[in-house]
Amino acid sequence: MDTVKIVLRNQEYEVKSGLTLRDALAKLGINRESVLATREGELITDDEILRPGETIRLVAVISGG
Repeated sequence: MDTVKIVLRNQEYEVKSGLTLRDALAKLGINRESVLATREGELITDDEILRPGETIRLVAVISGG
């Protein structure tokens, strides 16, 4: 399996592994500024390389104004 599952709320997406988080989110049309990404409960950064078979969970960031 050379894909990565990305979960945002109750939506699941699959992208190719080997992409950076930034590239994967851009490919999915998800604004990087609007989410926090976690891998196994740990926050990860935009330049993390996504590994085959893993699940990345996205948490929507609420901003006030």
